Amino acid sequence: MSLRFSAGVLLYRRTTGLEVLIGHMGGPLWAKKDGAAWSIPKGEYKPTEEQPRDAARREFGEELGLPVPDGEWIPLGDVQYGSGSSKKQVTVWAVEGDLDPEQVVPGTFEMEWPPRSGRIAEFPEIDRVGWFDLDTAHEKLGKGQRPYLDRLREHLNGA
Repeated sequence: MSLRFSAGVLLYRRTTGLEVLIGHMGGPLWAKKDGAAWSIPKGEYKPTEEQPRDAARREFGEELGLPVPDGEWIPLGDVQYGSGSSKKQVTVWAVEGDLDPEQVVPGTFEMEWPPRSGRIAEFPEIDRVGWFDLDTAHEKLGKGQRPYLDRLREHLNGA
């Protein structure tokens, strides 16, 4: 088994309540799904080549086409999820800031589509982003990323 590493930034803001910015996963496999089809902006890195925080900053920019807003980086720790040979360790920081979802210019990826067609198609990594309260974000995020919402809430309630 090979463990893959990923790092990301959970942007949050305080409006009438607490909201987080998450993105709907792009590509045809996620197009008709909503629950558990959203993600914290994050991506893979090699620990021998890059520090997790640098990877989180880079991946936020690649996925959203915008830099991480200035602000304090609050470590939310690591979570491991997946099974078999696809285990992933994700490290996330929370940063308070604002960002207009209309300004997002997502990065893209290529994959064979339709399957076994021999044709390569390009898709956005994230096809849309939105601000959601923590309860709604909990429903939308993949199960492995949900602990970060609780950690953010705990940090802010204790601060």
